[in-house]
Amino acid sequence: MPKKKPFLSLLTVVGLSMSLLAGCGSASDAKTASSESSAAASSKPVSFNFYFTGSQNVKDLWDSLEPMFEKEHPDIDVKMVYIPSGTGAEPTYDRIVAAKKAGKGSGDIDLYEDGIVTVSQGIKDGVWAQLDAKDIPNLSKVNANTMKDVNNYAIPYRSSAVVLAYDSSKVSNPPKTLDELLTWIKANPEKFAYNDPSTGGSGSSFVQTIVYKDLPEEDIHNPDPAVMEKWSAGFNTLKEIGPFVYGKGIYPKKNQGTLDLLMNGEVSMIPAWSDMVLQQLNEGLLPDTIKMQQITPGFNGGPTYLMVNEASDKKEAINTFLDFVLSPEAQEVIVNKMNGFPGIELSNMSSEVQSKFDGVAEGFRTFNIGDLGTEINKRWQSDVAAQ
Repeated sequence: MPKKKPFLSLLTVVGLSMSLLAGCGSASDAKTASSESSAAASSKPVSFNFYFTGSQNVKDLWDSLEPMFEKEHPDIDVKMVYIPSGTGAEPTYDRIVAAKKAGKGSGDIDLYEDGIVTVSQGIKDGVWAQLDAKDIPNLSKVNANTMKDVNNYAIPYRSSAVVLAYDSSKVSNPPKTLDELLTWIKANPEKFAYNDPSTGGSGSSFVQTIVYKDLPEEDIHNPDPAVMEKWSAGFNTLKEIGPFVYGKGIYPKKNQGTLDLLMNGEVSMIPAWSDMVLQQLNEGLLPDTIKMQQITPGFNGGPTYLMVNEASDKKEAINTFLDFVLSPEAQEVIVNKMNGFPGIELSNMSSEVQSKFDGVAEGFRTFNIGDLGTEINKRWQSDVAAQ
């Protein structure tokens, strides 16, 4: 028996050593597995939700840009949520506000696209994040005054403006200023038309430009109802030219209404959205004698904006996406797909794109008058249309 003790002791030592080695192996394996799991998790793309609305061409645009971006940035997944026009853009914004009030973060809406009214409302409601060129380098390529108009709470990634569209076969020397336009209208009875301002932005732009003609420039950025007291002179001008416009006071419905008159040769000049004119020229719907130019002071432009939800926890990925959208490469796609102005200044674009918008993309103004636009339409109906 005494001789067996060393043998048992040896077995004990060996067993203990094996146990310790096994324990070390388990810890090492666990550590390795944990490391591999973390690596796998870190390699998973960061995703964010991008909600946008509009016509089919807007969807086609993002369907083109999204794969371009993800090819360059496979670590970011842009989950696009398209809401067709007229099917619920307002409830989307309401969801953002409701989530903020309920303390539920972004409400799964990280990035949102819309116009100036929603930008302004969101600034009041405190739902948009303020943007900086330090995080989005290409933001420096956007016109500084345009960014100032929204206090850096939104990015005007594409734009369109109301311009003077005219038939160059009938008008050899088109007006270059608003005063010259008013003189031309009176000198060429029934050869100018603008649409009912409540039915389309081109007519609304013409009316607002006349109403604010002699007002201080800052008033086009002022939603204070007190400004309404300064409108009388502008409305008097609109009444004065009424008998000289198409049909001695006929105002077509919608933007397309006046384009149809220009197309058919019934009028020689109209205010029109630049993207609509370009698209219909490209499609052969308008004769190639139709030309465009901006006047001074300029008609208003209509940027479309991208806003980042302040409550989103995906801002770094979103900023990378926004920087891509503002790159000349992406902006050229926007120009070709939408026939709109680039969101960045033209000097950053190719000479081909610059020539496409020569004399049209510069000089337009952004009106930000809030609910006063509705008040102008009401007064136009009573003071002008009813005369």
